[in-house]
Amino acid sequence: MGEPYHESLALQIIAAVAGIFLLAGLWTPVAGALLTVTQVWIALSGTDHLRSRILLAAVGAAIAVLGPGTWSIDALLYGRKRLDI
Repeated sequence: MGEPYHESLALQIIAAVAGIFLLAGLWTPVAGALLTVTQVWIALSGTDHLRSRILLAAVGAAIAVLGPGTWSIDALLYGRKRLDI
């Protein structure tokens, strides 16, 4: 295993912070979008684990679109939003 590039290390730190926000349920759409952007950027800049980066980007996009869950901090602060179709 080689040492990661400096720019990819910074991107990985940004993605880790976004993941912490997602685990806490805080700023869910913003954190999901940030996770998606960083994972796509890492995948395009060259990585050995392309499939895992694409999977993480897809999960981040899905979470950004679906929004926070019932037990998230966002739901406690701003209330649970429902769409009746």
